[in-house]
Amino acid sequence: MIVKLLTTVYDPINVRAGPNALTEQIGVLLVGQEANAIGQYGDYIQIEYPGGPGGKGWVYSTYVDLIGGPLPLVEPPPTSTPQTTKTIDPTLAAQFIITAQPTRLPTFTEPPPLSIPTFVVEEGATAPGGIPMGFIIIGLGGLGIFIGLIALLRRG
Repeated sequence: MIVKLLTTVYDPINVRAGPNALTEQIGVLLVGQEANAIGQYGDYIQIEYPGGPGGKGWVYSTYVDLIGGPLPLVEPPPTSTPQTTKTIDPTLAAQFIITAQPTRLPTFTEPPPLSIPTFVVEEGATAPGGIPMGFIIIGLGGLGIFIGLIALLRRG
């Protein structure tokens, strides 16, 4: 039996070491490429693949066309142990932990009592010497008019 990859949105497709999307990728099949099918486990088909462990690999059955009939069921290979275990440095990870600091809720504080300044009104406001302010204003206004008339007469 033969497995053939026809045109698909997933080009190329992954060949994996086991029948699981989480197992390591050992190669790819390109559009139009064929491989001999050995068996099936779940949604994955085991194929002859020289780059894989034991010369075998697994492809997802939805992405390929099977030519030649049904396949026998096969047992999956044992789960491989990764060479290195991915760990997180706790000191580095602690730098990115955000601890929310409790905040105090806004409170209402009573404002201090309002003090309105008051001014004492003096009766009969006078300039130094006892002359009422009104006389001083009228006198300065008259002086301004007198100077303005003199300026006009000198011009003409």
